[in-house]
Amino acid sequence: MNNIGVLMTCPMSEYLENQLENRFNLFKLWNHSAPKPDFLKTHSSSIKAVVGNTKIGADANMIDSLPNLEIVASYSVGLDKIDLGKCKEKGIKVTNTPDVLTDDVADLGIGLALAVLRKICVCDRFVRSGNWINGDFALASKFSGKSVGIIGLGRIGSAIAKRAEAFNCFISYHSRSKKPNTNYKYYSNIVDLAADCQILFVACALTEETHHIINRKVIDALGPKGILINIGRGAHVDEPELVSALLEGRLGGAGLDVYENEPNVPEQLFSLENIVLVPHVGSDTEETSKAMADLVISNLEAHFKCKPLLTPVL
Repeated sequence: MNNIGVLMTCPMSEYLENQLENRFNLFKLWNHSAPKPDFLKTHSSSIKAVVGNTKIGADANMIDSLPNLEIVASYSVGLDKIDLGKCKEKGIKVTNTPDVLTDDVADLGIGLALAVLRKICVCDRFVRSGNWINGDFALASKFSGKSVGIIGLGRIGSAIAKRAEAFNCFISYHSRSKKPNTNYKYYSNIVDLAADCQILFVACALTEETHHIINRKVIDALGPKGILINIGRGAHVDEPELVSALLEGRLGGAGLDVYENEPNVPEQLFSLENIVLVPHVGSDTEETSKAMADLVISNLEAHFKCKPLLTPVL
């Protein structure tokens, strides 16, 4: 397979890069000084696969520029950076990396909720600054027993629910339809869900329908004691509305792993102590990074050996 051209759109994983280089003719888009259109035109006949992620996937222009493209393998579970319509139109296969990252993302979601409610980051700064000698830290809020709402009861949403149940939380959810085989309370209206929960997790896929699914109405329904946790995609949240709500005290707090214009984060958030910010690291553990890379490689090898794909999307 060393003669098969594979285009990697941006740096993702050193392990993945090495594995791709060992098996294929790897093109690293970021390593070339030529403008992107010129680079794609020069190598268009050689590239049969694209490996992308949540930053750079395969848009319509890239797909149209690569006439021999056969497969797009995403080093992520999200597909919002891939033009699925264009891939379907051209008969291009698409894969992603579900399941292997579910536990890590769910773990981080619960971690963010705990960090916000128990003020863990603020406590850490309190100790490091030497302020403890001047008196005890202020009281925080407990996580156990809180009512939890989850937007998107897929793999990750279900994993969050399972973890929250261990804290004796009451679970409810919103999704496109009611899920069978679950006792969680279903809300067809997201505003009603937000009004009836204390912590709201965003764990759905990013689509046209879920873009800015967290808007002013949802934020106001969650209210000044409510906590928003976003481990989905930044564009799920109307970010200016979120910033305003936090600054005005209309929302109690937030834990954010994703943002609308990554890596740019609204500076107004930096001084707030009722939020916890992490740099899109939901699946970023050594174990899961390797598992995701192995799945990308396995899908590519299966395709070029004319075997069934392990995690097909298209």
